[in-house]
Amino acid sequence: MPISPYSQKINKPWGYEIVFTPKNLERVGKILFIKKGCRLSLQYHDQKEETLCLFQGKAKIWLEDEKGQIKPLYMKPQMGYTILKGQKHRLEALEDSFVFEVSSPEKGTTYRLEDDYQRGAEKLK
Repeated sequence: MPISPYSQKINKPWGYEIVFTPKNLERVGKILFIKKGCRLSLQYHDQKEETLCLFQGKAKIWLEDEKGQIKPLYMKPQMGYTILKGQKHRLEALEDSFVFEVSSPEKGTTYRLEDDYQRGAEKLK
C-alpha cells in the first residue's frame, strides 16, 4: 500500500480544523484551532463519540454529567476528555488553543442547542 499524506483544512467561524485521517477509516483525527474568546456550539451527536485533548493554549470544556447538568472544566494539557454519544458538550478558548480530537466516523447528526454563529443541526453522513 503506498504511503500518501492526507490533510483537509476546514474553516470554521471559531477558527479551523484540520482533518488528518483519510475518509475511509473507522476513526477520524483532527486538530482544532480555536481563537481566543471563541467557543464551539453547545451540541451533542447521535452517533459519534470523541475524545479531546488540549495540546496548546487554555480552554474550558463544558460537559454534561450523569445527572444532566452541564458543568465547565478547565482542560488540563495532554489529558483526554471523552464525550459519549448523546452527551452535551462545548469547547471555549480562553486563549488561542489547539485541541486534538479522535472520534468514531463522522456519521449521524450534530445537534446544536446553542450556537454563537446561528448554525443549525448538521447532518454528518
